Amino acid sequence: MAEVSANGLRHHVQRLGGGSQTVVFLHGLVVDNLSGYYFTLANPVAQMADVILYDLRGHGMSERSPSGYRIDDFVADLEGILIALDVHHPVSLVGNSFGGVLALSYAHRNPDRVRGVAVVDGHFPLPGWGTEMASTLELEGEQRDLKIAELYKDWHAKDISRKRRRLVKNAEFLVYESTLLADLRASAALSESQLASISTPVLGLYGEHSELVARAREVAKLLPNFDLHLLPHCSHQAMFEAPELVRQHVLVWLEGLEGLEGLKRLEGQSC
Repeated sequence: MAEVSANGLRHHVQRLGGGSQTVVFLHGLVVDNLSGYYFTLANPVAQMADVILYDLRGHGMSERSPSGYRIDDFVADLEGILIALDVHHPVSLVGNSFGGVLALSYAHRNPDRVRGVAVVDGHFPLPGWGTEMASTLELEGEQRDLKIAELYKDWHAKDISRKRRRLVKNAEFLVYESTLLADLRASAALSESQLASISTPVLGLYGEHSELVARAREVAKLLPNFDLHLLPHCSHQAMFEAPELVRQHVLVWLEGLEGLEGLKRLEGQSC
């Protein structure tokens, strides 16, 4: 399946594998799309689970809307895609960078729909996250192009230069022709108590040199089931710098969720 209509927009969706467990991958903003997961985590995970990949609105091959980029819009897109795909059981969410904000926000709003969340150097939807993220996207000209090149120096694709040109073009639309930056700044945040109410298991994978490590350690004190791992020699781009290590952590975590789910079923059957 390549296209799904959800929340009023056309989304590019790929579905792999199969099984009772469904894993949804959520990518980062502006210079990312589902192919980042396709070349790193999706296929190995698809050996044990039903895998859903999709381009966020305005990204990749999904429809480019000029507006509607608040976190509530992204959350509604995710729910709409799951409904359109007839997925009504709890899912596991894996979010990279901004995908972490989306995964945790969705888990807070829909606790019965999520069995676990994994964030790979993910941001957190705490107060100020939208303004901070918008500020990092306000790069221009050569500075922006160099940043894209830096972020994707380890991209697993044959024609990197062509991919960079597409990313630059998409970045220009999102930053200069859409309401993305204003919508990020206006997006709702979660209070510390709201974040702490997320009881589902959360795996945190962060590059030891990432600028998000300090915040991840603070959040580890809030989330009741947060398992934090620092990946050696990695930055914010841990998924591309150490894909095999990230893959190992995620696969072990998913197997643990499957075991936990089985234990719950056995407990429910006991007298």
